[in-house]
Amino acid sequence: METIGKIRRRRLVDGDSISAIARDLRLSRNTVKRALRYEGDAYEYHRKRQPVPKLGPFVETLESWLKAEEKRPARERRTAQRLFEGLRLEGYTGAVDAVRRYMRSFERRTHPSATAFIPQSFASGEAYQFDFSHEHVELGGIEQVVKVAHMRLCHSRAFFLVAYPRESQEMVFDAHARAFTFFGGVPRRGIYDNLKPAVDAIFVGKERRYNRRFLVMCNHYLIEPTACTPAAGWEKGQVENQVGNVREWLFTPKLRCADLVELNAHLAARCEELARERAHPEQPERKILDVWNEERTALRLMPAVFDGFAERSSRISATCLVSFERNRYSVECRYVGQVATIRAYADRLVVVCRGELIAEHPRSFDRGRTLYNPWHYVAALERKPGALRNGAPFKDWNLPGSMTRLRERLARHADGDRQFVEILLMVALYGLEAVSEACASALDDEVVSSAHVVNLLHRAAAPPRPAILQVPEALKLAIEPAANCDRYNQLLHVRAAAALIHADLPLETHDANPIDRTTQNSAPARYGERTGGELDGPESKEARSNQLAWSAAAGGDGRPASSILSIPASPGALPDATGSGQLQLPRVGGE
Repeated sequence: METIGKIRRRRLVDGDSISAIARDLRLSRNTVKRALRYEGDAYEYHRKRQPVPKLGPFVETLESWLKAEEKRPARERRTAQRLFEGLRLEGYTGAVDAVRRYMRSFERRTHPSATAFIPQSFASGEAYQFDFSHEHVELGGIEQVVKVAHMRLCHSRAFFLVAYPRESQEMVFDAHARAFTFFGGVPRRGIYDNLKPAVDAIFVGKERRYNRRFLVMCNHYLIEPTACTPAAGWEKGQVENQVGNVREWLFTPKLRCADLVELNAHLAARCEELARERAHPEQPERKILDVWNEERTALRLMPAVFDGFAERSSRISATCLVSFERNRYSVECRYVGQVATIRAYADRLVVVCRGELIAEHPRSFDRGRTLYNPWHYVAALERKPGALRNGAPFKDWNLPGSMTRLRERLARHADGDRQFVEILLMVALYGLEAVSEACASALDDEVVSSAHVVNLLHRAAAPPRPAILQVPEALKLAIEPAANCDRYNQLLHVRAAAALIHADLPLETHDANPIDRTTQNSAPARYGERTGGELDGPESKEARSNQLAWSAAAGGDGRPASSILSIPASPGALPDATGSGQLQLPRVGGE
């Protein structure tokens, strides 16, 4: 540019000739003329036609190869070096540079670099964009690659991040639940790429076959899922750009945390900080947080959290274990041999059999591990108490201190294992805390035995004794009854008097087989009538008293009066004429 300036000033200002300028600046006259024609702009030489003296005879072959390579996947296409080697076999004697230049020209002709894009605009609460990225962090001193789920509100540009060990379906469910809770509501539409946990099959255009469980989640939150065109990242450009920005803002330098819980807490806090600090791209005078607060009013209320799990089936082995992702987890021993359903969540594993929850463990993402819960094997110890000493589930069992001390004391007895198993079985009935307190009491009492511990538990769980009833003064007896058995002897006087009355009756009334003459020839009694057609109604007081007198005379037990020969007289009873102490009654009926 300096040379062009000198040429133009000497010619247009000083009026020097082109020959003088060319001679002084050691340039050709054509170069000086070209500098004067370009009006001060820099000029460059562009070759209009590239000669190919060596490649010329092989251009058609190379062109056909390049067209065939376009139809292959990117990873299967041959490079310029491989094409050059193929041309050498055909007789090409030129250099590889000519092949590379022709490949660049072919790329420009078939794939123009200029592509037009249309800016997008979203209403408040209309949509969000979701994607995953892989980030390098250090957890517990070990460098790892974590999968970070990104969710971004398209209107306010507020975003949320959460890290997982894997990019599986249950992680997608958990990320949605956390993000919607963080945003304070649920948008109406979700924009995704064709990730496997969400899309099972891709058809022509926008038609997709979504995963069944993914659709259940969308129906729960009332979300309309939208899948992007394959390899068209610009359709969700906000979250695509966010991946690169967040990597610079949050993961550079490398994050160092104790575990995933601490990492996710840090990411959530940084998301809020960035929303307060950064300006909205379309409204520079406002912060992202201000627009986010306005968008919350347009979001739907957060419903109950979706029960997001992925199901697998596994048969329970003879050692009470189920397998999931190369790890084994213990279950209740009474379900051995049955098929259980494993529900995998983002952070835990739940095992269900016949509709009952039989195990729950924290999820392990390692391989070859076995996770035991010793309480799953306590019922089996009732039949095999000896397994308490060397059983793998009972190694390093973290029991309460009082139970551990009692177990050590019981180990000195021949049947110590059996006794401690009896104490462990009480946990299912009374709870771990109550059993621990009973063990502590037994140690304080210096009575080391399972029977004493079980007795303490039964006594502690027994219902309290009812309080003493407070009788009102109005219901209290003024004269309490005396406990005198002589009162019962006075009843004998009544029987003696009834016998005397019976002796004075006419003889015909003492027939051994009395027959009611009025009812002898009558019809059988119907329901509600006495024999003879008389209605069965309430009896008069006189009739009732006569019946009682007759019953007393008959001995009160239904026997006829003719069978009563004598009644012993009690002290104070009416004496007989002979003074023998017994009332002599004649037999009735001529006997």
